[in-house]
Amino acid sequence: MIGEWIALPVLRSAGAGPSAPLADQVRYPTAERLLAHCDAVLRLPGDSTGADQDVATARRRGLPVYHDVNEIPYRTPQESA
Repeated sequence: MIGEWIALPVLRSAGAGPSAPLADQVRYPTAERLLAHCDAVLRLPGDSTGADQDVATARRRGLPVYHDVNEIPYRTPQESA
């Protein structure tokens, strides 16, 4: 899940776009609140201030940060139950 997936529709409903002054007040706080419900972060390659902020938040919260999908531990259905 990416914070923008939630934040951008909220911005649109307020009549604003991703580059509007209101965007920074919605986009990054939304991502931070979303991280409160995550078990880990997968940081994909590429420049992204928001993704770098998500990684910093995850590390402060003690969440694992993966940089490749193959690093994510596999769980069996029995382990998930």
